[in-house]
Amino acid sequence: MNFKAIFKENPLPATMLLFCTLLVCTFLFLILGEIFSKGLSALSWSFIFDAPKNGMTKGGILPAIVGTLLLTLITTLASLPIGIACAIYLSEYAKNNTTTQIIRAAIRNLAGVPSIIYGLFGLALFVQGLQLGTSILSAGLTLGLLSLPYIITTTEEALKTVPQSMREGALALGATQFETIRDIVLPASIPGIATGVILSLSRAAGETAPILFTGAAFYVTGLPGNLFQEFMALPYHLYMLTTQHQSIATVRPLAYGTAAVLIILVFMLNIVAFMIRNKFRKQLK
Repeated sequence: MNFKAIFKENPLPATMLLFCTLLVCTFLFLILGEIFSKGLSALSWSFIFDAPKNGMTKGGILPAIVGTLLLTLITTLASLPIGIACAIYLSEYAKNNTTTQIIRAAIRNLAGVPSIIYGLFGLALFVQGLQLGTSILSAGLTLGLLSLPYIITTTEEALKTVPQSMREGALALGATQFETIRDIVLPASIPGIATGVILSLSRAAGETAPILFTGAAFYVTGLPGNLFQEFMALPYHLYMLTTQHQSIATVRPLAYGTAAVLIILVFMLNIVAFMIRNKFRKQLK
């Protein structure tokens, strides 16, 4: 059913839906226009591939870009296997009883916990408890905990979209439950899983509060050499340029440029999600 048919049958709800969509898109384009109009002047190859210089009033953001990419990679490795495994258990193996409902409610509540709480928890667990120190590893594991509730929830919802008849048909042909999940359920739900995972990781890549306590530094000379040292990241670098720098007016174009690069990176992650989703949808068809 297309929009014209929906508008013809329910004109008032459709009009309100269209108005809300246009309103949200208008504010989105205003924000993006403000950032890119003031940040394009700072964007250049030297801005992307050089390190900060002269008290961050000149130079580029290469250490922050590399730190953000490494942080996202560690977050993915820490959260993706556990999140998908938990979702498979809750959707395919766990009985629908009070215990399971409490677990699901707890996961959804964790998704609403402010990110700064995860930062304090990561400080207590990884930095002090496990003695990993303020490092890119501590920050990545903390963001992994932050991403887990979203990955579990979106993966479980994607698994639920697979018709029960497909499971019953595979079991009737003699496949075990594990084989049914591996060969039937997971391939059919990969588009939804990929979309949810990439969106969760995109959110984690833009977080500032969790890495503020666990490893992000104002300035680090050179690129990260190992996982146990402090690092620069785009969101924290942007925060410092806009609030803590001694010459905020001077570095404001660099701050807009940093924001533009961060948006571009997140946008690229979303493009990857859409490509994966479309690829598997075509294969399923």
